[in-house]
Amino acid sequence: MRSSIFSFLYFLFFSVSAYAEDGYRLWLRYEPVEDERLLSEYHKLIEEAVVFGRSSTTAAIKAELEMGLGGMLGKKISVSDQIREGKNILAVGTPQNSQIIANPEISNKLENLSQEAFVIFNYNLKNGSEALIIAANSDIGALYGVFRFLQIMQMRQPIANLDIADQPKITHRVLNHWDNLDRTVERGYAGFSIWDWHKLPDYISPQYIDYARANASIGINGTVLTNVNANADVLKPQYLKKVSALADVFRPYGIRVYLTARFSAPVEIGGLKTADPLDAGVKRWWKEKADEIYSFIPDFGGFLVKANSEGQPGPQDYGRSHAEGANMLAEAVEKHGGIVMWRAFVYDNEIPEDRAKQAYNEFKPLDGKFRENVFVQVKNGPIDFQPREPFHPLFGAMPNTPLMMEFQITQEYLGFATHLVYLAPLFKECLDSDTYSKGKGSYVAKVVDGSLENHEISGIAGVSNIGTDRNWTGHPFGQANWYCYGRLAWDHSLTSDEIAREWIRMTFSNDDDVVQQIAEIMNVSREAAVNYMTPLGLHHQMARGHHYGPGPWVEGGRADWTSVYYHRASANGIGFDRTTKGSDAVGQYFPPVRQIYNDLEKCPEEYLLWFHRVQWDYKMKSGRTLWEELCAKFNQGVETVNWMKEKWNSLKGKVDQERFDHVAALLNIQHKESKWWRDAMLSYFQTFSKRPIPDQFEQPKHSLDYYMKIEHKYAPGHY
Repeated sequence: MRSSIFSFLYFLFFSVSAYAEDGYRLWLRYEPVEDERLLSEYHKLIEEAVVFGRSSTTAAIKAELEMGLGGMLGKKISVSDQIREGKNILAVGTPQNSQIIANPEISNKLENLSQEAFVIFNYNLKNGSEALIIAANSDIGALYGVFRFLQIMQMRQPIANLDIADQPKITHRVLNHWDNLDRTVERGYAGFSIWDWHKLPDYISPQYIDYARANASIGINGTVLTNVNANADVLKPQYLKKVSALADVFRPYGIRVYLTARFSAPVEIGGLKTADPLDAGVKRWWKEKADEIYSFIPDFGGFLVKANSEGQPGPQDYGRSHAEGANMLAEAVEKHGGIVMWRAFVYDNEIPEDRAKQAYNEFKPLDGKFRENVFVQVKNGPIDFQPREPFHPLFGAMPNTPLMMEFQITQEYLGFATHLVYLAPLFKECLDSDTYSKGKGSYVAKVVDGSLENHEISGIAGVSNIGTDRNWTGHPFGQANWYCYGRLAWDHSLTSDEIAREWIRMTFSNDDDVVQQIAEIMNVSREAAVNYMTPLGLHHQMARGHHYGPGPWVEGGRADWTSVYYHRASANGIGFDRTTKGSDAVGQYFPPVRQIYNDLEKCPEEYLLWFHRVQWDYKMKSGRTLWEELCAKFNQGVETVNWMKEKWNSLKGKVDQERFDHVAALLNIQHKESKWWRDAMLSYFQTFSKRPIPDQFEQPKHSLDYYMKIEHKYAPGHY
């Protein structure tokens, strides 16, 4: 099967290229180089390409180079495993498969680098020819180096004086698919699941190969195929055969597959009467199940588990701790080299404690009690992927446990795939936050990459936004969020703007003016969304269930699933008091952070209503009252989206027509919906503030009753 996969990749690329610019090729477009000077340099330095080795990964490298070089240089470039005299070459290999790379002048550059690292540099061969060397300690490292080199060419940069050495800062860089076996996707806004379980294992969709290529190009090395709200059936042999077929496709690209483990599986599919993690029969069942999985998939990555959260089964059903549950599964996969990613997203409506505190309260006492192959997977903030949250207080609070970051790439709370919201600023805001757990400079990023506490394993997860839509992500700019997640997982020191410009150049245009204009749109988009949805620390103000659109009036049923639980608006003010006088959620942060968040005057205004209950007439830094500031922020969000729309429209003729029209239409929708958010939110909160919306701002077009009656029963991504 492997040979058939790679034999048609070259054909596949050019057949896909024949389509209109529909976004299918993502950032791997490999468009012809139009700059004659640069094209001449490329032709001179790459007369042939040589890829040493005969593994499935080197076959993937050869196929990618044929596609990439052929597309950009406008002619077929020979890719072989033998050097011909008198040719300037691009040479790719490892010290194990190439005498050239084993030369100490080259191999010494790889010392102290990881198996996923690579080096790229110019080198003079003894025969007088010039070589561009891409070297690594493994074939997978070489693959990453090839993708980086092709990125350089896609960005139209010179290649005559390269000297690059790079390796990932985080060891486990994983996508989490919230995909169900019936192909629906929880919180998915780009169609159905790309995993066609009905046709697997016999039919391998070309999209699976392109999925692997795209992920490898940004360094993602793992994928969890199934929803955290797990179905135990995926652990049956019938499905393990299908999972194995996907693993065969992904393996050449360095991607390991993981599955979600439903904690009650021993009862549901194993015929046991209990799933108690301390029961000998349960332990034996999971060990035998792990052995079975590894017989199908020798490099199976391990399990992701959501337990005792939102009604999911877990160890607490039997009076056991999260650590006891995680360790039982970890022991089952340990001898195979597997890991367990145990989610810390736990809360209980029956517990009167502030929901924001519950994960910390449950997991902090368990620090040091997990096995070495267990990650505790923590969301970026303490509630649930809101447009803005302070960093989760667990980061820095569990020094003896590797913590895995969980970001959400799919836009559950950010307008779905309808709104242009570039998420790198959100990701960076969290990663660059200082926990002060070991003094100043104890950044969340250092907790996640393991460097703060010298953990050997480190991890990061992103909830996927991928589906069956032709452009993969629904919104053309949703691709940028997949891309930026991968780039930050590889190197969290990159800036949001750097990543945006990389993506724009590979996806839309290398024209400097176009790059600048689109980068400006992307860089303001997240703050705009915060402003028209939940400014000044407001959070969890969306409609019930599907989360589409505003719903500050949502109440009834589970308190912690309502909006009123979080905003607590009344005639006296608004906001959730999490200070030492309130729920004391600030007490979960280290003193320097706690002191800032606890002080009304020092607390950053972007988190004001997250930590403080504030009177409507409280004077803000702008000189406006809180009510006036809320009005200003909501309107600023709408105005920014209008500016984004106009900025995009100015690019007509500079971006291909199909994607230009698609984005323009979506920006029109976003502008309309930003007004909906603003008008509904202000109309509702005005019933408490009893203050007019200042005259300089547009007044709501409808009554509050009108907004409250809007329904979207079949909004996508609902479950």
